[in-house]
Amino acid sequence: MEVILKDDVKHLGYKNDIVTVKPGYGRNYLIPQGLAVLADKTNKKVLEENMRQAAHKVEKIKNDAQELANSIGDITLEIPTKVGETGKIFGSVTTNQIAEALKAKGHDVDRKRISFDQEVKTAGEYTASLNLHKEVKHQIRFNVVAE
Repeated sequence: MEVILKDDVKHLGYKNDIVTVKPGYGRNYLIPQGLAVLADKTNKKVLEENMRQAAHKVEKIKNDAQELANSIGDITLEIPTKVGETGKIFGSVTTNQIAEALKAKGHDVDRKRISFDQEVKTAGEYTASLNLHKEVKHQIRFNVVAE
């Protein structure tokens, strides 16, 4: 079953992508949630027209995302957390903490666009991926330190 995504769906695709999904997933989740529409002939024509009209807006959004990635550069964030004697952290480091640390440095990134490359269980250095645009991805390093 082919659907046109109306919004970014993690692990599936980005807005305005035409993707093939299992019929149950499309009928029971994507379409009722308003995340996708059926990719029939009419909807494909509407998508092409919208994409043609919005091409310059898309380019501006991509350029803004690239500027943000360039301004972030290769900074290293410090994330203070409570750490036990063995170096294991209490609780976990969340994407919200990374977003707040970036905001403190002057970069506004939505927490939903941040993902960790590996689980953060102990104090140390880790990397996180910023998914700023479907063509612009950026890696940042962060240190988990004791409070």
